[in-house]
Amino acid sequence: MKPASTSIGPSAHGFRVDLTGRTALVTGASSGIGRRFAVILAENGANVVIGARRHGLLEELKISIEASGGKALAVTLDVSDENSIIAAYDDASRHFGAVDTVIANAGVIVSGSPLKMSAADFDRIMAVNLRGVFLTAREGARRMAVPGAAAACRGRILIISSITADRPYQGISAYSASKAAVVQLGRVLAKDCARKGINVNTICPGFIETELTDELWDTEFGRELLESFPRKRVMSPEALDGLLLYLSSDWSAEITGSVFTIDDGQSLA
Repeated sequence: MKPASTSIGPSAHGFRVDLTGRTALVTGASSGIGRRFAVILAENGANVVIGARRHGLLEELKISIEASGGKALAVTLDVSDENSIIAAYDDASRHFGAVDTVIANAGVIVSGSPLKMSAADFDRIMAVNLRGVFLTAREGARRMAVPGAAAACRGRILIISSITADRPYQGISAYSASKAAVVQLGRVLAKDCARKGINVNTICPGFIETELTDELWDTEFGRELLESFPRKRVMSPEALDGLLLYLSSDWSAEITGSVFTIDDGQSLA
């Protein structure tokens, strides 16, 4: 586990956006930045549908959100399974009404030499990180594209990629390829959805303190990577709060097809 002194994360407390009336589906919500996304969206008034495979963690999150005055629905979700995606949207519609805000966040990583990576591991990364984003965004867009939606322009799809999409970090070739693919997927979806009142944007975060990267910082590569960052630190999940809220709100009506990097200068290395 990396030293706590290397992390930093600006708080969103005091930065408020009124998301009352919105229903947001967040994939990969059982931990990490997905969990943070669900919390901050709920704090700002959105109904949140939290999806992941680890239902026990989702139920804990749901209880926590509701205890703070928010509204949440936990749905067991495998983003690589089309039927599971459809069922999640159906559950959301029955409970809260139509989903108008989608955060396609679920992801997995398998690190190591590509020469030793199995085809099964490669396929698993692509199934979650690329197929999962496509299925999540496509189903959301299908349901948002209803009569009158184009004029209202309230549909929001936000894809979570990574700075590894265009930087060649060692040992994560398949993961990086999947993240590069979803950046382009987001751009093309934005063009396809432009006349349907649906905005599609992508965030490329830098390295963030989550369980997905916990083991990295105990490796020689992780220590060297941390030392290479201009500020020699990683971010906390709260670093994405402001942009998440803005892109999920009515304030971002004219922003679509954009790709945003938030990395504390890590990609300047």
